[in-house]
Amino acid sequence: MSHSYYAIPGNELEQSPKIPLRVLGDSGEVFYEMALDMVQQIRTSNQVGKPTVLICPVGPVGQYPIFVRLVNEERLSLKNCWFINMDEYLTDERTYIGEESALSFRGFMNRQVYGKIDPALLMPPEQRVFPDPEDPENVQRIIASLGGVDLALGGIGINGHLAFNEPQPGMTAEEFSRLHTRALRISPETRTANAIGDLGGAIEDMPEWCVTIGIAEILSARRVRLGVFRDWHRSVVRRAAFGERSAAFPVTLLQTHPDACIYVNANAARLPF
Repeated sequence: MSHSYYAIPGNELEQSPKIPLRVLGDSGEVFYEMALDMVQQIRTSNQVGKPTVLICPVGPVGQYPIFVRLVNEERLSLKNCWFINMDEYLTDERTYIGEESALSFRGFMNRQVYGKIDPALLMPPEQRVFPDPEDPENVQRIIASLGGVDLALGGIGINGHLAFNEPQPGMTAEEFSRLHTRALRISPETRTANAIGDLGGAIEDMPEWCVTIGIAEILSARRVRLGVFRDWHRSVVRRAAFGERSAAFPVTLLQTHPDACIYVNANAARLPF
């Protein structure tokens, strides 16, 4: 069975998608837009004395060097910012993998983001939040106490997952939309794609478990911005923006979000086949 949306050429992607698409040039443009979204939200919130609440990914990560440079150059204070990371890998015992692991999202953020920002500008450690497999409700409590999420950033998995919210075809879109932060088993498709990108294809060494922020938390954000740039994103972005809204492809749930956008580089805009 073929799907007509896979035949939509790149120069027509911005015409009537169910999720707004912004087709850009190279990947650097995608990452720049995501970094600028972060900086502008923080700048705006600081000006009115409000906290900034961001949901942040580790994948994509190309926005972070740009973000770090802009923060340090502008002397942009993060003291009133809360970064809620999307997810983290777990051991088979459902505990965090070690931060020293090259796969650890906590380790990445500490080394490549927090460790590169001037300490005088950095938020305190308690405002750098990861979902906790031992207390998954903590993310909900923090978001509620701060008045909601200003901006959620992220990418899209090969099976349409946002964070590690893996497809559940047996659920309705509405049921799936209500899922909150939790630990879960990672799908074979996601483990394979991540092993190719992160471990040179060593699937057997990829963690089988993760903790993820809920799709409910992502959908609750006032703005959502996603970036796509890989070869296989050519199909993923078309299904996301033109396919059926379904728990079988979670990113399609953003089709009813009031302020979502996907940044598409020139590579991902090309026809899949």
